[in-house]
Amino acid sequence: MPRQKFRSLLKILTVLVPVVVISMLILQQYNNPFISEWRRASYVDVDVDESSRASEKLPKDTDGGCFMDTHCPDDHFSFYMKSGAENVMGPKICIQNKVVLGMMLNNVGQGLNIVIMNGETGNITKTGHFNMYNNEVEPLIKFLKSTEQGSIVLIASWDEPSSHLNDEVKQLIADLGSSAVHSLGFRDNWLFVGGKGVTVMRNFEKHLKNDNKLDDTNKWPEQLELKGCIPRYMNWSSVSASRNI
Repeated sequence: MPRQKFRSLLKILTVLVPVVVISMLILQQYNNPFISEWRRASYVDVDVDESSRASEKLPKDTDGGCFMDTHCPDDHFSFYMKSGAENVMGPKICIQNKVVLGMMLNNVGQGLNIVIMNGETGNITKTGHFNMYNNEVEPLIKFLKSTEQGSIVLIASWDEPSSHLNDEVKQLIADLGSSAVHSLGFRDNWLFVGGKGVTVMRNFEKHLKNDNKLDDTNKWPEQLELKGCIPRYMNWSSVSASRNI
């Protein structure tokens, strides 16, 4: 009789032990926060799809590359620049295949982004960004007026470059060689390379108007690119720039 009871107990344990072990494993798995979050993302198809679609709309470019495929003579400085993309991706300015202004350097901001370069040595003397929507016009005027003669000035817009541009600022930039600054409008995209005290070729400038409908406030024009070769200080009559990239 005792043997019979032992055998019955053994059969019961043989069935129960695997059940208990499997149950513990299941509970442990679902109590793991990482696995729980992963499962939630796996089953909520709408959230995952929306996130993927949103990321596909964002600009893919980073500050890592200066896409200058044009060879410049030894007595010239190469440059490559991009305007900002919507209000998401900041602008980028490269000199001699090196990023001197960009998001990875943490020296960009919405509005007007400016690099000042010594026209003789190619050294970057200063950079700045000025939010025109928030009326940072006085610091911009001071910045431009303090720029030395013979400097190369590179300007790239991001988001909204024009809201508080007054006549004084526009004239200061026009004196650098810009022909588009007087017609710069809300959320236009704009790239410009000029010089203080020199004559600049007009094809060192690109301007794209924001032609969206008035009620379509979440749209921006497409991103602009500009590249070229700037003669060392300073035979500007021989400047060559590429308009078609």
